[in-house]
Amino acid sequence: MDEQKKYCRVLTIAGSDSGGGAGIQADLKTIAANSCYGTSVITALTAQNTLGVSAIHPVPVDFVTAQMEAVLSDIGTDAVKIGMLYSPELIRTVAEGLRKFSVRNIVLDPVMIAQSGDKLLQDEAVEALKEELMPLVDLITPNLPEAALLLNREIDTSIPVAIESAAIDLGKLGCGSVLIKGGHMESQTSTDYLYLVADDRLIILPEYRISTKNNHGTGCTLSSAIASFLAWGEDMEAAVRMAKEYITGAILAGAEYEIGKGNGPVHHFFVTSG
Repeated sequence: MDEQKKYCRVLTIAGSDSGGGAGIQADLKTIAANSCYGTSVITALTAQNTLGVSAIHPVPVDFVTAQMEAVLSDIGTDAVKIGMLYSPELIRTVAEGLRKFSVRNIVLDPVMIAQSGDKLLQDEAVEALKEELMPLVDLITPNLPEAALLLNREIDTSIPVAIESAAIDLGKLGCGSVLIKGGHMESQTSTDYLYLVADDRLIILPEYRISTKNNHGTGCTLSSAIASFLAWGEDMEAAVRMAKEYITGAILAGAEYEIGKGNGPVHHFFVTSG
């Protein structure tokens, strides 16, 4: 009998988006699109659509623990993507689970504010995120507003060296690498800044900006794609570059569609659907 194949496994720990464009739903689509097996731990339920978030229901902490135990004690994982955690208690719970099962290839998307402006992280949870979780992760992927909140200072997006300095300073908080996303920059390009802490190396990743309102869930999708490529065994720089190529294609393909009355999703399965 031939040896059985094994999946590349990716666990997403995040909130649910009832509109399907972000959160757990976007993560699992991305993981599947990149040929990995996705599992999930749901941390919060949101009533959400393309116009915004109308309600948030946090999942009880003991049930988050039960989900992590169920997945990691049996299926295991080759990489983890972490999204919406909402409260200090949830952050500590997730950190404990990651330590218990010695999880590796952890990508943290520090979801703090939805595209609509709705807050997705309690104020008191920011310090817990920095102290409890960031030292455990291999990559953190904040956008510019999230990076400013984590550093508790303004970042002048018109000055590239200010963003470069922010990436280096975030690395000092204990994470393995930092990817500051440039989607909030007011320019024709969307430049990301990848800082590899161990190598003390900064990599500038420019990309042309696609004109579309269908950009809901891009952060979730990018971080899940990075985790997927890490699960395949790629190093951090390669995983980020491959994920950027994937998200660019997903945004470009999704721009052709109309769904909802606000910011629609990207097209996660653009490769297989043509």
